[in-house]
This record gives sequence, structure tokens and C-alpha cells, in this order.
Amino acid sequence: MRAAERPETAVNPIDELRRLQELFTEEQPLFREARFIPKTRTPEPYRSLLVHDHHMTVAMEDYHGCPVNVTVIRKHLAGDIYARQIVLTRTDDGRPVQFGIVRFDFRFVSPEVRDEIVAGEIPLGRILINHDVMRHVDLGAILELTAGPGLAERLAMPEGAKTYGRLATLFCNHQPAVDLLEVSSPLETPGAG
Repeated sequence: MRAAERPETAVNPIDELRRLQELFTEEQPLFREARFIPKTRTPEPYRSLLVHDHHMTVAMEDYHGCPVNVTVIRKHLAGDIYARQIVLTRTDDGRPVQFGIVRFDFRFVSPEVRDEIVAGEIPLGRILINHDVMRHVDLGAILELTAGPGLAERLAMPEGAKTYGRLATLFCNHQPAVDLLEVSSPLETPGAG
């Protein structure tokens, strides 16, 4: 598609990643490198884990075979706009399974949902499911990421190791309410080792 034919709403995934990262000042960079990859070229098991239009909370619980807990690392609220960095961990052994950055427009959910999200005790996907919030996940892009010191610390992985993540928009009650960066901890890939 020529540039003149591209829709004006097209978003560069690396620009969107940068916008989400800029919500929080980092002492150490999260990523050494980030590059967009086509969904069809995402290696397994990351492809099954990331390339879908479902909540990552459910996908992580299914993949790891146990519920996950959320730990809010940093957060801020300005009016109806709430942003946070989180890590999801396995309930059975506490291992981190996902790092995320969330930007949520609370105008599209009830005060009860807002309060539970801000409390930071239950993963976002589980709250929306529990409250039966009409939702749709729009998968924006898959990213191949090389861990900088910030991500390495959060996911207990070696600095310089590769993993994969996704950018997505979550629609609540038919409105684009949530922008997400969801990064998987490194997984065993078929044929590795």
C-alpha cells in the first residue's frame, strides 16, 4: 500500500510503545531494542499466547496452569485517565509471567470497576470479566523485545535476552478505553536447548 493510500488512523507500533513507556520515567531502560514483527512470524509458544483477541490474564492462566496475581509497580491517576505498570506472577511459585503498561480512560466503566482497578489487587482482565463489562480486544501489533535492565529486573530474566509482547486496545462498552503493552516472560521455544 502506498503512503497516500494508508488510512490516517494507522499507528506506528514503535511510536505507540514509546508513548506508553513515556507515561513513567525510568531509571534504567526497559528495552535495549524493540521491533515490530508480523503476527504470522511470531514464534511459538508466543504466537499462541499473544496473537488473539482475548484477555492476557486468561491466556497467562491457561498457559501457566494456575491463576495469576497482579503487583502494581507504579501508577498515577489524573482525572479519568489512569496509568500503571504491573507484573503478573504465578500463584503457585511467585514467578513473574508478564510485564505490562496500562493506560485506562475510566469514563467508559462504572465507579465500582474504577475502584477495583485502582485498588490494584486483581488483574485487569479478571475485573472486567467479573463485572461483565462489554469488552473487545483489538490486537494492534506484536513486538520482539530485547530486555534492558528495567525489564530484566521486572521479569527476572537476563539482560539482553529476547522475549515477545503485544500492543492492544481494549474497548469497554464499545469505546476505546484501554491501551496496553503486555510482555511475556521468556518461554521455552520448540527446538530450543
